[in-house]
Amino acid sequence: MVYSMTGYGKGNAVLNGKDITVEIKSVNHRYFEYSSRMSRFFSFLDDKIKKQINETVSRGKVEMSLTIKTVEQSDTVVEADVALAKSYYEALCAISEELGLEKPCDVNAISRYEGVLTQNKSEEDAEQLAADVSSVVAMALEEFVKMKKAEGEKLYDDVMGRLAAIENIVGEIETIAPLRTQKYQDRLYQKLQTILQDTQIDSQRILTEAAIFADKVAVDEETVRLRSHIAQYRDILNGDARQGRKLDFLTQELNREANTIGSKSNDLEVTRRVVDIKSEIEKIREQIQNME
Repeated sequence: MVYSMTGYGKGNAVLNGKDITVEIKSVNHRYFEYSSRMSRFFSFLDDKIKKQINETVSRGKVEMSLTIKTVEQSDTVVEADVALAKSYYEALCAISEELGLEKPCDVNAISRYEGVLTQNKSEEDAEQLAADVSSVVAMALEEFVKMKKAEGEKLYDDVMGRLAAIENIVGEIETIAPLRTQKYQDRLYQKLQTILQDTQIDSQRILTEAAIFADKVAVDEETVRLRSHIAQYRDILNGDARQGRKLDFLTQELNREANTIGSKSNDLEVTRRVVDIKSEIEKIREQIQNME
């Protein structure tokens, strides 16, 4: 099963007086990277949410957004530090008296000073809230995975088509490659015939030279390995496990074999086909970068 690393999912529910919304989105990344946006009052939930998402998502840069609104009654309490306010007032009075000014500002002004008024969440059942948030995260993940799967199917079809194209090109190279030795032998014979003219040409020497040439330019091992890598690719794509990293390695191996064939070839037809293979490999590389 192929999953894309790109996805989006949203979950929303009103549970125990709380309107909970979770949004999850991800983009390509080599490893699992998590970030979140939520009120500091609910930051104690972050590690649990990260773990829950990581159980489903193995790779990708994941962003999670959590909003919680109270729909029944306010759960925020405003508290006043009267001692601090009195200290501010006395300090202001001392300044006013020293400078011969009127009495300092009123209570509204004093309340604006840092620490005089603070907002705190009222006591609530943390375990219940964690359970409620977890259920909404699960809703978002379900939608998120559904989108990743749909995108993954498109990636699967594209890569499978390109693997088939590479396999066809490999077959053409396997047909063309052996003909190069006969062409080389014919060219060598004609060249010697021109140079030596009427002198008797050593046919055995020509065959020996052709055999040496054939050994140097042989690409049988490379084409066999290319076919093996393609078969492994298909096995992974059709398997249950998500193995994007293993596909990264196999793509490098495909490219390595294509480069070796290109370096051995001195035939224009083979070289053209190697370029075609490398083009397909590069397009595959772009696609698997989107796979989880």
